[in-house]
Amino acid sequence: MAVPEQRSDPPPPAVSDPDSLRALLGGRAGALDATVPAVAFVVGLTVAQASGSASPVAWGGGTAVVAAAVLAVFRLVTGRRPRSVLIGLLGVAVAALIALYTGRAVDFFLVQIVTNAASALAWAVSIIIRWPLLGLVVGTALGQRTAWRRDPDLLRGYQRASCVWVGQYLVRLAVFLPLFAADEVVALGVARVLLTWPLVAGCVASSWPLLRTALPAGHPGLRHPVVSRRRSPGAG
Repeated sequence: MAVPEQRSDPPPPAVSDPDSLRALLGGRAGALDATVPAVAFVVGLTVAQASGSASPVAWGGGTAVVAAAVLAVFRLVTGRRPRSVLIGLLGVAVAALIALYTGRAVDFFLVQIVTNAASALAWAVSIIIRWPLLGLVVGTALGQRTAWRRDPDLLRGYQRASCVWVGQYLVRLAVFLPLFAADEVVALGVARVLLTWPLVAGCVASSWPLLRTALPAGHPGLRHPVVSRRRSPGAG
């Protein structure tokens, strides 16, 4: 009589690694979209000033908008969501219009400063009220909605890791504000580049251990929240 083949159960899914977390949060593409228009603005402004143009701010703003538009078309062609693409393009256009209205090139970076301050506040509040934004971003990307909130370990992990992202925005503000006050346009452009992708990569690398260590041994990971069901009243 043949002995039936024994099959072992597959191991539980592993916790996602830092690379997958980085991909969920936008990766290098988002950083490129954020830095190219700023670099284009500084380049356009500098070239216009060197050539003796009467309106270097307009040249810088126009260069930034054109660069953002080219990126937007490329992202749409490659399957990026139209809403995120248009929001990015709108942000660059608003920044250029502000600089053109005030006549101060440094005001191109005002939108970036305000959004970083607002983001720092929003992320901090989300931690306090137990709706950490990192959980909302990752949960939405994974199609979980808010199931992760019913997993105490994941909720705690997202709260811990979100603290690092608050720090990200505070670091940018600590660098941007003095440069803005000193009217250092070129330095702001350089800081924008250095404090985008490298800083995001550092945040992922720093927040991942905080998130992972909040999950007990055997936890199936970010993609599989462990939701405990409450016992119904009167159950034995």
